[in-house]
Amino acid sequence: MNLNSLLNIVEATLFRRRLVVLVIFALTSIFLLFQASQIKLDAAFTKHIPLNHSYMKTYLKHQANFGGANNVLISVCDSSGDIFNPEFFTALKGVHDKLFFIPGVDRIQVKSLFSPSTRFVEIVEDGFAGGPVIPANFQPDEAGLAIVKGNIEKAGIVGSIVADDYSCSMVKTSLMEIDPNTGKKLDSIVLAEQLENEIRAEFEQGNISVHIIGFTKMVGDVANGAKGVVTFFAIAIAITTLMVFWFCRSLALTVLPISCSLIAVIWQLGMLSTLGFGLDPMSILVPFLVFAIGVSHGVQMINSVAKIVKNGKTSKEAAQLSFRLLLVPGGIALLSDTVGFMTLLSIDIGIIRELAITASLGVAMIILTNLVLLPLLISYLSIDSKTSKQTNNQPASDKVWRLMSAVATRQFAVVILAITALLYAVGLYYAQNMKIGELHAGAPSLHETSRYNQDTFLITDKYAISVDYMSVIVETTADACTYYDQMDIIDRFQWRMENIAGVQSAVSLASIAKIVNAGYNEGNPKWRVLSRNQQTLVQSIARVPSSSGLLNSDCSVMPVILFLEDHKAETINRVVDAAKQVASELENDTLAFKLASGPVGVMAATNEAVEAAQIPMMLYVYGAVIALCLLSFRSLRATIAVVLPLYVVSTLAQWLMTELNIGLTVSTLPVIALGVGIGVDYGIYILSTMSVKLRHGASVQSAYFDALKERGSAVLITGITLAIGVSTWFFSDLKFQVDMGILLTFMFLVNMIAAVLVLPAIAAFLWPQRK
Repeated sequence: MNLNSLLNIVEATLFRRRLVVLVIFALTSIFLLFQASQIKLDAAFTKHIPLNHSYMKTYLKHQANFGGANNVLISVCDSSGDIFNPEFFTALKGVHDKLFFIPGVDRIQVKSLFSPSTRFVEIVEDGFAGGPVIPANFQPDEAGLAIVKGNIEKAGIVGSIVADDYSCSMVKTSLMEIDPNTGKKLDSIVLAEQLENEIRAEFEQGNISVHIIGFTKMVGDVANGAKGVVTFFAIAIAITTLMVFWFCRSLALTVLPISCSLIAVIWQLGMLSTLGFGLDPMSILVPFLVFAIGVSHGVQMINSVAKIVKNGKTSKEAAQLSFRLLLVPGGIALLSDTVGFMTLLSIDIGIIRELAITASLGVAMIILTNLVLLPLLISYLSIDSKTSKQTNNQPASDKVWRLMSAVATRQFAVVILAITALLYAVGLYYAQNMKIGELHAGAPSLHETSRYNQDTFLITDKYAISVDYMSVIVETTADACTYYDQMDIIDRFQWRMENIAGVQSAVSLASIAKIVNAGYNEGNPKWRVLSRNQQTLVQSIARVPSSSGLLNSDCSVMPVILFLEDHKAETINRVVDAAKQVASELENDTLAFKLASGPVGVMAATNEAVEAAQIPMMLYVYGAVIALCLLSFRSLRATIAVVLPLYVVSTLAQWLMTELNIGLTVSTLPVIALGVGIGVDYGIYILSTMSVKLRHGASVQSAYFDALKERGSAVLITGITLAIGVSTWFFSDLKFQVDMGILLTFMFLVNMIAAVLVLPAIAAFLWPQRK
């Protein structure tokens, strides 16, 4: 059975049983609308990290002993600049207790001035003396506060638990993956709301301010900002509706493609909910892209129907013929989108895989709603010739199309291709400078002026240690900390890493042991060394508990914690490369340095996963598009004409990212694939009309002129409408949405321009000249 026979069967079946098919669509829509209403925002820390990366295997292996990277840091500050007052300590104790009892908080890891594990040690005549920084009988009066201040200075926690200027104090903890109350995965958004409502709202009053950071709080703030996406979605729908109405001048022909595209979004969300997926705040923009793609194909359908009605056909005949004409090119375009999005599944990061599933499901739904449901609904309309005439006279006349068709002649094509080649060469040169990872301080998903990032900057400024730290895990034999040779290797590794640009400070069991050893010798700095005597070395590390996070129970695992100045990509790369180099020189058969835990360790693994996935992802995307174009057009020339402009635009998009200082991250990596997937639609629609004319012996210019008459207005209006829709994202509260808006606006517009200028210019040289 050939393709035409199959199309005949599908067409006859659908249109002869229109009512039955529409009832099935209606019942399905009702069911999936209910399912969509049950969908929830779903954010989990582990979805944002490449779990199979070697760094993350180390991180997960030692998470129980040393805590994870999913931390919460709460800085309680006094605006008077002095924490030693009853009001402050009452608030600090309240924050500590509240945090301790929030479900999902790892209580063992809760640390503040009020933690029993926060202790001081001082040198006395008999050796050492010490105890908890805040004694059991503490009263926040003048005498009690004076004792605590002395203990803080003896404990050496100024800069870590207490701010350098004594204006703030820290409460910090790690979070568990499972909520102990429900037994389910910890809901980061719910926990972020608890931090906001039960801690900040309750204790931030008078001179007391509360500053909260950590992955969970960041996700909560992103989720709050994502609520604004609904507003932008509504604005985009309004703009799209006006543009489509301006294009077709028919209320019915405007409402139908918009409605079918919204039905595709409902089906997408309903299917996600049915399959057990939630909607992550970082992928909440995908439904709009599905709506945009749906409108793109819907405009092609109403454009085709109106032109056929103009030739004297009835609405049903026009809808039936348009279905037949557009099912193959539209189906191939949407299949290209779907397969392109599915290539994102190759990236070993949960959030990107979920985005791939979400986008692929949505585009698959468009095949049903905009290529099947839409023509069936149109067949019930009564479209008059006046409407079709207006549709065909806008936005350009045949004179404009004739003028544009000149780019399909070789004398003009040479100029177009020369300019394209020049832009590609410049774009390729500058695209080499595109950075992998975050390029800005603070949480890159949010603007610098956001409360979260302001809290981050305050904590970074007030405390000596950075919130950006990486733990290099030292794996060795049991009781290794009692042997000088092993501890000396750790000490040398720490010293060399402390001298790497970007490392603010470092701490390990070896550095603490040196301080303790000096303490046993009247604090003389000459004795701040690792003792070669085993008994003395044991004495130096005996007072360091496993709860300090510097060793495990049998001293076979010891982290070296590196505090970095920031988490910019170049800083992380420099430190990680240095750590690998130093580790390779120092490790031996009994001692190994394993990267990496801590927030920066997670970022390093994510950056490496994104970098490793970049080229394979693009190969998969273009491989899928090339295969489907070859299958559709059965022509290598046609495939080259469609794919080459897409590749040039992808390169220019990377140049744009470099110029705008946008790094390639978990958020921006999928945009390139999405842009290619959506951009291919323009070329397929134009070339599908051209290829028919070319097979019948028309010249390239004549074939392109006919394609412009058939599809040109729809392609132009779609590209402009989609670009205007996503350009509203420039005003979002979410920085990553602004970045995506910039990139998608660029790709929508430039892919459209490439389809109407570069594609015919390439075709002028691939097909023989005919008059």
